[in-house]
Amino acid sequence: MYEQHDAPMESTVNTFPRHELDALLYSDAAADEQRKVVSARDVYRTYQVGDVETSALRGATIDIHAGEYLSIMGPSGSGKSTLFNMIGGLDQPTSGRVLIDEVDIAELDAYELAWLRCRKIGYIFQSFNLIPVMTCLENVMLPLVFAGAAPDDARERAVDVLTRVGLGERLKHKPPQLSGGQQQRVACARALANRPAIILADEPTANLDLKTGEALIELLNELRVEQGVTVVSATHDMKMLSVCDRVAWIHDGEIDRVVNREDLDIRVGDIH
Repeated sequence: MYEQHDAPMESTVNTFPRHELDALLYSDAAADEQRKVVSARDVYRTYQVGDVETSALRGATIDIHAGEYLSIMGPSGSGKSTLFNMIGGLDQPTSGRVLIDEVDIAELDAYELAWLRCRKIGYIFQSFNLIPVMTCLENVMLPLVFAGAAPDDARERAVDVLTRVGLGERLKHKPPQLSGGQQQRVACARALANRPAIILADEPTANLDLKTGEALIELLNELRVEQGVTVVSATHDMKMLSVCDRVAWIHDGEIDRVVNREDLDIRVGDIH
């Protein structure tokens, strides 16, 4: 499927020409809202610990369309995080396929996969995953530098996105000097820095106060509307249901059902 090149590389992995990967992942079809930006097909993921085998996903199948806001809901241990890892290329299925813009990520080598994760996907982790010895500005600049941005351009974009999430006065602060909510906003800024086509958000409002959480939800929604960014969020936050297009319920490693927002039957203390 992929063209091989004989040019010497520092890495021993096979390389996939960036312009060709660009053509696959950033095609003219990007404006087509019905285009499937992510397709998971009959995905199984099992983990072996000693003699014990645990099934985290059991044939999960779902399509995610370009420019939509999808919320994934389910109880703890239902497989939400594992599905996120599959979509984000952080893990590979035991069986089944995960495609991003029709590219099977299991067929990408280490270089190609790292390139895709850096440029195509923005991650907002519940646990922040910030580098404690680096400032807010440096944390946000890091993915830009990895993506090849010039230092001045990386700094300018990092300042802009940090200001947008309300941390323009905290550029030189390090994570231990920030509250949990502020650290989450730095993590959000880092995810947005490379202007990704897909944002994966794992409980992005879990550590934010009400006002900041609502501001973040609105920011993600603005990106979806204005730039066609696809947002996939695992959440228990009812506020997110007000902006999502669809809600997918996952249970025991399977996609139980997917419901359009307008078809949700919302009652006090429950969602159907």
